[in-house]
Amino acid sequence: MSARSIVPAPTPRTAFLNVKGAAEYLGLSPHTLYVWRHRRQGPPSFRMGPRGRVMYRLEAVDAWIREQEQADSRSNTVLSPLSATPQYRSSRTPSI
Repeated sequence: MSARSIVPAPTPRTAFLNVKGAAEYLGLSPHTLYVWRHRRQGPPSFRMGPRGRVMYRLEAVDAWIREQEQADSRSNTVLSPLSATPQYRSSRTPSI
């Protein structure tokens, strides 16, 4: 057995999250997810069923989290302005 922990595949019951479940999973309020959905931000969601309940696919939420981590310069050193090469202004004098 490897040192890596084995994560079971999501079952159909846990493969999808409703707004409340997604909010709990992300540590946010359901209202935040509704606002993000209205603004077309946040993790991808869709409507499911005859009542059109807003749902989130768990694997899509996890992928969205990884995208956020990669887009944040604090967790992605490639994007950090502190690791960028300093830029200097040219020493040209203005023409009169």
